[in-house]
Amino acid sequence: MNQPLTPEAGLRTLQAHSAEFISLFTHGSLVVEYYKPDQVDKQQPHTRDEVYVITSGTGTFALAGRQMTVKPGDLLFVPAGVEHRFGPFTDDFATWVLFYGPEGGEKT
Repeated sequence: MNQPLTPEAGLRTLQAHSAEFISLFTHGSLVVEYYKPDQVDKQQPHTRDEVYVITSGTGTFALAGRQMTVKPGDLLFVPAGVEHRFGPFTDDFATWVLFYGPEGGEKT
């Protein structure tokens, strides 16, 4: 990666591929994606730990049955295998997603 990844570049890449998420960078166990769900978050629990950094829009986030409000700049951690979902959210909602570590998540 020779220049910084920006939310604008993530959005352009998503639009060019007509996708809701796209992988933009990998290094070792780290995978950086950009995610912009279309009206409904269809995610299922993931096999690795993940971090979200909200880049645009607002909404709610449910993590293991707990609801919270999210906005740009918020950072969220989701352990591997834990049920989570965004919604409802504004039409401009988008987030960085960072997957890392081993399958099953880190144990500490």
